Amino acid sequence: MRLNEIPLTAWVGIFGIVLTLFCALFAPWIAPYGETEVVGDVWAPASSAYPFGLDNLGRDILSRLIFGAQTTVFVSLASTVLSFALGIILSFIAATTRGWVDTGLSRLNDLMMSIPTLIFALVVLAALPQTLTTLILVMAVLDSTRVFRLGRAVALDVAVMDFVEAARLRGEGTPWIIFREILPNTLSPLLAEFGLRFAFAILFLSTLSFLGLGIQPPDADWGGMVKDNKDGIIFGVAAALVPGGAIAFLTICVNLVVDWLLKRTSSLKGGRGDA
Repeated sequence: MRLNEIPLTAWVGIFGIVLTLFCALFAPWIAPYGETEVVGDVWAPASSAYPFGLDNLGRDILSRLIFGAQTTVFVSLASTVLSFALGIILSFIAATTRGWVDTGLSRLNDLMMSIPTLIFALVVLAALPQTLTTLILVMAVLDSTRVFRLGRAVALDVAVMDFVEAARLRGEGTPWIIFREILPNTLSPLLAEFGLRFAFAILFLSTLSFLGLGIQPPDADWGGMVKDNKDGIIFGVAAALVPGGAIAFLTICVNLVVDWLLKRTSSLKGGRGDA
């Protein structure tokens, strides 16, 4: 693949993701002020010193936006990685072993998916200690049900291929078949789904923080910033719109890259089929 083959929309998405990751990695060095530092009046307007103005406590919105990128990206990425690890392993085991294992895991997954995700998360997070580890684990377990459904579907298609049957006849075990035969041949749809799940995790985390059960103050995250400054909208203060715009921007950028990956995968499959 050459760089000139990447469309403009994908470049926009890549730029947005790289910018967010840069802010997340180097937040303590590039933020103008501290994460919890009060630097002026409540909801002070934008100025040269405060490009996005100040929030409901007089903290610099730009600085908290940068620190919020650190928290938002870390929690969303960690929960997505854990959800994929759990969902892919269980779904591939179900697809390769079949029988009562497949039936039991599939019915358990259906049961989990039948419960509204947001309500389930609110109930669990309200009952458990509100720590970062608990939040990541709850998000990962809930999201793994969607990963399981996709992983099982793609694994079933590959599990009936001749090379998988040949591996079984050679006496290869389930771990070999999963990681050496099925996984390499399902990476394209799984990578695309990973991007979509990451975007969903950003939105889900922001929703939980807005409802008070996500990242806890004084730590900054974009959903919590919207919650803190939502009352300013009544008075014409746009402090809540800045983190809301950041959430939308990152989500759109992730989706632009995922769309490009899906189109590229489809074109590669079509090219192989025509040949």
